[in-house]
Amino acid sequence: MSNEKQYPDSSRRKALKGLMGLPFVGGILIGAYAESRKRIRAKRNILDELNIEAMRPETSGDMAGDPIRVGIIGFGGRGQHLVRVLGYATPSWFQLMKEEENEDAVKAFREQENLNVKLTGVCDVFDVYAEEAVASFPDCKRYRNYEEMINSPDIDAVVIATPDHWHAPMSIAALQAGKHVYVEKPMTHHIRETYELREAVRNSKAVFAVGHQHRQTQSFITARDVIKKKVLGHISLVQTNTNRNDDNGAWQYDIHEKASPRTIDWGQFLGSAPKIPFNKEHFFRWRKWWAYGSGLSGDLMTHDYDRINCVLEMGMPKYVAASGGIYTHHDGREVPDVFQVAMEYPDFSVGSSRPKGIEKGMTFMYSATLGNQFNRSTILMGHDGTMELGNTLTIYADPGSTRYKNMIESNLIQPEVPIYSYNPEAEEVDAITSATAKYFADKGLLWTYRDGKRVDSSLLHLREWLGAIRNGTPVSCGIKEGFEEAMSAHMGGLAWKLGRRMEWDPVREEIIALPGEDLDAVLLRTNVGEYVLET
Repeated sequence: MSNEKQYPDSSRRKALKGLMGLPFVGGILIGAYAESRKRIRAKRNILDELNIEAMRPETSGDMAGDPIRVGIIGFGGRGQHLVRVLGYATPSWFQLMKEEENEDAVKAFREQENLNVKLTGVCDVFDVYAEEAVASFPDCKRYRNYEEMINSPDIDAVVIATPDHWHAPMSIAALQAGKHVYVEKPMTHHIRETYELREAVRNSKAVFAVGHQHRQTQSFITARDVIKKKVLGHISLVQTNTNRNDDNGAWQYDIHEKASPRTIDWGQFLGSAPKIPFNKEHFFRWRKWWAYGSGLSGDLMTHDYDRINCVLEMGMPKYVAASGGIYTHHDGREVPDVFQVAMEYPDFSVGSSRPKGIEKGMTFMYSATLGNQFNRSTILMGHDGTMELGNTLTIYADPGSTRYKNMIESNLIQPEVPIYSYNPEAEEVDAITSATAKYFADKGLLWTYRDGKRVDSSLLHLREWLGAIRNGTPVSCGIKEGFEEAMSAHMGGLAWKLGRRMEWDPVREEIIALPGEDLDAVLLRTNVGEYVLET
């Protein structure tokens, strides 16, 4: 047996032997090779030190068996997207993709996993939406109201994609009828119904899930291990943001040409909201009014709060303060379009590399504007490191770190260069990249990767819910997480409306009110004014 066959690095030694015959060029290349090997060893040392696992999520089981019969309540923009990931697309969507020359979207739809569901019902107060669903999907029956749907023997589970003020009432009724529930965020519209929904879930055997699909994003799953391994040290500040600068992002949605009192069940849409004359703008742009929506606090901050809560598990804040106003869209809206929230966690800690007792407490900051779309990263700032978190993940060591002090002093780690970056699209992680190789990623709300393949995050989140129904596996965003999300959002809304810091009582599990103060009345307070009857 030859010597070359006895050593796994024989090809490397053979290459070096060949270079030795070239005294000048060979010397340069040998030096470059040695430097390359040095960098590889440095990378390996850092990876060993961090010990981060780019974890794959646990399976929610297969989708075999009889199809789960699903009803969709709310077949507007979000409802139609959820139905598509369940496997049902309307002809009008295919036509739109053709007009936009978006072949990739059609290809992704045709290649997505079959979740083995049967869309057997649709409920929408707008005739055009409901009739399109019935015409598009042969087995789909129209239900005129949600009570009729949840009491139907042809429905096993419901997906609720309505305005916020209907989330809890529909969820509670469905659970009491024994139906499984997937509800969009925010989980509730006001405080009292948050407790009522929690009680309904506790008293039901049905599976309940809240639609925070970013919990399926691979980078967030990896970030959980980063925190578990105390890579960042004590985290004192988290910064999250919303940045939008177009009509759609500011909730100025298109008003359908066929909208009228004859095609919209206005009374059913209003529900518990103030009884006002028919108003097309309120129907299609409901997020702009407190009567139906929750403003930036419940609509968008809840995403950022839950993205961090799924990583840090910090739960309810002790104090919440808020500021902002209507500064970019003076169009009759009630909810602010520039909004800042500070959530205080005075006793929270993920661990420290410093002596016990020095570090404790954290602030979660949310900042939003609907008048500028400059990207601002989600950042978790710790004593030992900073993590930028989106669809990808990047970590920088802090110059003042205790944990990495020796590695920084030996120049093994340079604070301006990432010590760890993770891109779920790639086959493997990279410990050291160019200082200019900054990543750009969104919030993980639209897609993630599984084994290098791009997948819709909502599909994975619905799959998790369906897997729980079929196999008894857990959901990542259930009533506990939904309760924390909703109550934190309500504290943000109250802090803005009342102009004072709100406080949470962890023993009584309630937001502290002043004597005689009705917090729900404040939260639901609107400025509906006078509206002109539309025909």
